[in-house]
Amino acid sequence: MGAWEDLRDGDHRLTRRVASWRSPAARQLLPAVEEAAQHTKLWWGAAFVMAAAGGRRGRRAAAAGVVSMGVAELVSNGVVKQLWDRRRPPKEWIPHEEVHDRPDSSSFPSGHTAAAVGFTAAVAAVWPPAGALCAVPAVMVAGERVHTGAHYPSDVAVGALIGLAAAALTHRAPRLAVRAALS
Repeated sequence: MGAWEDLRDGDHRLTRRVASWRSPAARQLLPAVEEAAQHTKLWWGAAFVMAAAGGRRGRRAAAAGVVSMGVAELVSNGVVKQLWDRRRPPKEWIPHEEVHDRPDSSSFPSGHTAAAVGFTAAVAAVWPPAGALCAVPAVMVAGERVHTGAHYPSDVAVGALIGLAAAALTHRAPRLAVRAALS
């Protein structure tokens, strides 16, 4: 078996394992996380709290997070999902009711994870303690996407990479623009 097949088989095994979590905490908490993450409500709420209570640093962190989240969503949902059509994990692999609430769009990559990681990483670059707090629900969003059968772990991993790239771009873009203007 080649490396690609090994990766695919590992992705499939991990999907089945995460989807079969029987923890009562996971069963109660993950649906709430999924609901909060829909339409990026969780991240807009976090940005509002940071901007309202965090002073200048909070406003800068919130702005960086929102911009990075937007870039990550644009790249993941507006570009990559349109270029790469991947079916969602088979419903037979998901032993609970949440499997019926999955989107019809491509599974690859996870736009929820891209937005969560993009927001969190950009916030962390400006205000590390707030970024650390945001990391907890960001990880939960990533796990929830696999648990409900909406994504394979590789979809989530690529979504996270897109989010990190968006945060890096958001962090560096102002300096690059100034450098280009002075050149």
